[in-house]
Formats: sequence, C-alpha cells, structure tokens
Amino acid sequence: MKKIICSMAVAVSALSSGAHAAGYGVVDLEKVVESSSFLKQQNAALQQSLKPQSTKLEQLGKELEAMQQKAQQSTSLSEADKQKMSAQYQSKMKEFNTIQQSVQTTVQSSIQSTNKLMDGRIKQAAEQLRKENTLDFILNKNSALAYDAKYDLTDKMIQKVNAIK
Repeated sequence: MKKIICSMAVAVSALSSGAHAAGYGVVDLEKVVESSSFLKQQNAALQQSLKPQSTKLEQLGKELEAMQQKAQQSTSLSEADKQKMSAQYQSKMKEFNTIQQSVQTTVQSSIQSTNKLMDGRIKQAAEQLRKENTLDFILNKNSALAYDAKYDLTDKMIQKVNAIK
C-alpha cells in the first residue's frame, strides 16, 4: 500500500512540476470528414460509376408501374393475356431486383474501402500534427467535455488530410 501511495505521489509531483507538459490538441472529426476533398472525390466517382445502373432502375421502375396500371385498367383480358402480362411483370421485377442488389453491393464495398482509406489518412494527419506541435495526444472534440479553443487543430487537420495523396 505504501508503494502505491509513494508511486502516486511521485507521479503527481512530476505532472505538477511540468517535467512533461507537452499538451494536447482537439479536432472536430465530423468537420474533418465533411471537408475532406478525398471523400467528395470518392462519392462523385461512385455516383458516376453507378449512373447507368441508376438510370436503368428508374426506367424499370416506370415500366413496372405502367404495367401495374395497365393490368388494373384491363378488366376484360383473356386468361392467356393475363398470364403473359404476369410473366412480363415478373421478368422485369427480377431484373430490377438483380440490378438493385448489384448497386447495393457496390455501394457497401465502396463505403468499406473508402472508410478504411479515410481512417488511415486521419490517423496519419493526426500523428503529423501531434509531432509538429509536440503534443502528447489529440482528442476528438466530441469526446472532450471541455477544452480551451486555442487547442483546436481542426483546420490544420483538414489541410493535412486533404494534402495526403
């Protein structure tokens, strides 16, 4: 017990003497992410790559809706015509679902890949800032209960993240 108390006293005296008071920084990660040119480029590229599939989904959606309306309005169809319309509808619906699933898979894969890359960029930029400013650590602004605004490094972090190639 005495050893623990002595150890704590030594630690407190070292901290209070300023022997190692490099400090801390605070970063608004949400703002960093929102301001990331990398994420904006990734999102634009994803949207561009999915444009043909999105257009096809819109077209199929309109066709399916038109087929439904036609079926509801046509009350005097023969059984063969009804089956033919049903088969066409099922075929279009299957195509719609296949494309939609492909888009979802592509989006999920892209999000995972982008998040992994962005996480690496943020960590690299944070480490650079920490070293440049001789800080002990950098906190997420949203995790800190209170801090002095002079320790906010958000703008510098945005510049660093955007500079990483």
